[in-house]
Amino acid sequence: MTLRPEYSLGHSAYNDFLFGPLGSDASGIDLTVLSALTRLDLDPWQEAARLAALPREEAVEALARHIARLPGHPWTAIEVVKMAARLIALLPKGAVAAIPQTREMREAARAAAAGTSWSSTSASTSASTRPRAGLSTWLAWAALAVALCVLILQFMPDGTLGSSDRRSPERPTRAA
Repeated sequence: MTLRPEYSLGHSAYNDFLFGPLGSDASGIDLTVLSALTRLDLDPWQEAARLAALPREEAVEALARHIARLPGHPWTAIEVVKMAARLIALLPKGAVAAIPQTREMREAARAAAAGTSWSSTSASTSASTRPRAGLSTWLAWAALAVALCVLILQFMPDGTLGSSDRRSPERPTRAA
C-alpha cells in the first residue's frame, strides 16, 4: 500500500536536517531535531521550511533559541550554538517544493483561512471522494457468494437446496 503524499516524507528535502542528531537529553534519550521541535510543540517541517528561508546566521540563532528552550537540556550555550550551526548546514539552500497535499487537506486549509469549520465543507465533498467499487471488488463479492452457496449445500442433509421435509412414500398397512 502506498502512503498518501503528506505521510510519505521519504522525499522531504528537510530529512537530513530533521533527523540530524542533537545528542542525548538529561534523561539519556537520543534527540533529533524532529523530536526536539515536537517537544517544543512546533511543526517540524514548517519550522524547517521557515529556518531554510532565513539567512544562515539568523537560522542558527533561531535554532539555538529552540534548543535552549528544551526542558533540562545538558548543553552549554556555546555547545548549543555549535550544534545549531552544524544542523542548519544540513538545510537545503533556496526554495523547496512543498509536500503535495490531498484535496481534503487543501479544503481544510481554505476553510481555516476563511474561518469556517472544515467539517461542514468536508460533508459536501465526502461523497465525491469515496472510492468506487471496481471490477475486482465485484469479483470478490461474487466469489464470496459462490463460497457461501457451496457451504450451505454441504450442510444440507440431501445435498440439494430443496425442502428437507420430503415425505417418504407411505408404507402399506397390514390388514389384521
